Amino acid sequence: MNEETIMDYYLQMGISREVFLYGEAVLAELEERFAGIDETAEYNQLKVLRAMQENRVSEACLLGTTGYGYNDIGRDTLEAVYASVFHTEDALVRPQITCGTHALALALISNLRPGDELLSPVGKPYDTLEEVIGIRDSIGSLKEYGITYRQVDLLPDGGFDYESIRQAVNEKTKLVTIQRSKGYQTRPTLSVDAIGELIAFLKGIRPDLICMVDNCYGEFVERREPTDLGADLCVGSLIKNPGGGLAPIGGYIAGRQKYVENAAYRLTSPGLGKEVGASLGILPQFYQGLFLAPSVTAGALKGAILAANLFERLGLSVIPDGKESRHDIIQAVTFRAPEGLIAFCEGIQAAAPVDSFVRPEPWDMPGYDSRVIMAAGAFVSGSSIELSADGPLKPPYTAYFQGGLTWPHAKFGILKALQHCVDAKAVHLP
Repeated sequence: MNEETIMDYYLQMGISREVFLYGEAVLAELEERFAGIDETAEYNQLKVLRAMQENRVSEACLLGTTGYGYNDIGRDTLEAVYASVFHTEDALVRPQITCGTHALALALISNLRPGDELLSPVGKPYDTLEEVIGIRDSIGSLKEYGITYRQVDLLPDGGFDYESIRQAVNEKTKLVTIQRSKGYQTRPTLSVDAIGELIAFLKGIRPDLICMVDNCYGEFVERREPTDLGADLCVGSLIKNPGGGLAPIGGYIAGRQKYVENAAYRLTSPGLGKEVGASLGILPQFYQGLFLAPSVTAGALKGAILAANLFERLGLSVIPDGKESRHDIIQAVTFRAPEGLIAFCEGIQAAAPVDSFVRPEPWDMPGYDSRVIMAAGAFVSGSSIELSADGPLKPPYTAYFQGGLTWPHAKFGILKALQHCVDAKAVHLP
């Protein structure tokens, strides 16, 4: 029996010869860029390994606790590891933080008081944060507690409107939230250097401003994190980059000790703070996921770059474009009609290891103002470090692709999405 080739497998799994060869031709031009991504992954792997060794991670750290969770050595050591990785005074890393939006809401609500003002100098935040703030009315929003909100939009070229930011900062301004990734927008993702410049500008106006960065989708993409350049708080989800695809739930808040402590008291109870919160037997996934995160993130980043180059050459608008430097794992691909967005997501779903036979359909998802289609056949429900794609079913019909626990799976997913778009006549191969 002759051994099957890689191309044979692709053909058997629904990828046409034309799509496969088109993908291989584009990939051949990306070798040098992918080598740079591998170097960054190696750097970040060493950073994580050193943090684990310096904080004396032991077998006992993997055991976990139940009940109150007093004296949970594994939980406390993990938080010390995160603080070392992000070069911060403290960190809160808990399974009781249910998602990225929860982590952000926790950091905001715990560090703002009635009469304070929240400022976003990078435009409108991600959709789910609108209800947290009170841009859209919701029970328990910051607005309900008398916390006001102000935003300054980015300039047309994606740069910061420094003069308007200066005018927006006033005596009530307490906390500045900086969203690194684009969310459901077409603006550029912010680099760590750009975030550092913005923070320096803000601190020059008022040194006491709390600068918080929504770091979702950005961890380990670069060699530095926003906390290396002055961020007081860095917030993210463990079912994105830092969980490495193994964390089944959780979020983190890393930063200055007093702000992290405020979040801990809000998460649990006044008087309890970080002392309680059982780890419930999932610490091995948290530790191993963080250990794998640099390599997993690198694979996802390669997938995003391949997607940008494949679809850009077919005449579609992509952000970032095929040659831009990358600062998160999200790739936006804009179609001319809803059929293209739907076909793309159907292809991603068909490439999944779980529920590949399911056809995703747009639905009224909580926290969003329009129907959203989501493709995610993941081992962890909703994990966007795994191969996934989603987008609101409204103009400009943009698909937001991210993830892939391994580079080969990210590659297959993108080719499968392209195949579905070709079959739906949403794109045409050259």
